[in-house]
Amino acid sequence: MLILSSTIHNLNIMILANIAKQVVRTMSTLRLALVQLEVNEVKRKNIERAVSYISSAKEQNADIIALPECFNSPYGIQYFPKYAESIPGGETSVALSNAAKENNIYVVGGTIPEIEGDKLYNTCTIWDPDGTLIAKHQKVHLFDIDIPNKITFRESDSLSPGNSLTTFDVKGCKIGIGICYDIRFEEMARIYRNKGCQMLIYPAAFNMTTGPLHWSLLQRSRARVPSASYVTWGHTQLTNPWGKILYDLETQENMVVADIGNLQLKIKSERSIM
Repeated sequence: MLILSSTIHNLNIMILANIAKQVVRTMSTLRLALVQLEVNEVKRKNIERAVSYISSAKEQNADIIALPECFNSPYGIQYFPKYAESIPGGETSVALSNAAKENNIYVVGGTIPEIEGDKLYNTCTIWDPDGTLIAKHQKVHLFDIDIPNKITFRESDSLSPGNSLTTFDVKGCKIGIGICYDIRFEEMARIYRNKGCQMLIYPAAFNMTTGPLHWSLLQRSRARVPSASYVTWGHTQLTNPWGKILYDLETQENMVVADIGNLQLKIKSERSIM
């Protein structure tokens, strides 16, 4: 399983490319762009920076770009109600739709706080090159943590959990979506594998307590699967199917572009350690 992930001070993204022995699929090379953004309290500026990276990704001939978790808002339960918007009618959705269409690129819109009825969700949107919303994923496993003298944070005080899994296809590659804390639940990755997914994308925002200890470890372990506001842990990484980290962008705002193709999938399908 090949892993690409990105994060910065407020955000990160993980991508895992996976093919199991029993899943017979082929795909041409995908050029992926992953963005880590430094987020502030000016929503419009956050959106504009994200859109600028979409244009930059297309200039590098990317087929698909993935943005970070909560990229239009500071990450904290006190911010979610203020920054929440409807999908697809909100300003962030409109901006992503237009950017996808103008650049003829698939956009995995990280996550944004979504308002739906009387509930708030942490939601990832996926846009095709025509600017059409082709999928929407609401975070399933909410992150609640209380470590004395270190961090207390409860997403469930503000957000509601989603209750379904989400897949979409790009150039013959079936992709599944998870968000942040979902990466800790191997069963979710296995279900996606059983559904024929070759790649998983995890927008995420690990904190500074668990991030240094667990983030890279979780990426490498998932690469081998057979199938209050806070400052978050950085490190955009590309990890190959053997769990080797190929790229690490550390903690600065940046973008990594990488090609994923049949070679990586062949490595995974032939690996004997399952």
